[in-house]
Amino acid sequence: MNIKPLADRVLVLPAAAEEKTIGGIIIPDTAKEKPLKGEVIAAGEGTKDEKMELKKGDTVLYGKYAGTEIELDGTKYLIMRQSDVLAILG
Repeated sequence: MNIKPLADRVLVLPAAAEEKTIGGIIIPDTAKEKPLKGEVIAAGEGTKDEKMELKKGDTVLYGKYAGTEIELDGTKYLIMRQSDVLAILG
């Protein structure tokens, strides 16, 4: 399936949550911290008032509760507005 975000939205593939252990106990997936960085998979064209600054392949930081989670072909993505992205990692 192919997806193209509209206007000022971007599709982000979140980085994998880090595996954490405490004294040999593995923390279950439900208790892991949500990753706050990911890779831009697709970006819209922007709006007439705001130019799209992000492009495919950018690694970005975003807010903890940013975006809407969607699942495509068994992979979880976030779709969010460009304004929800805090920074581009260089």
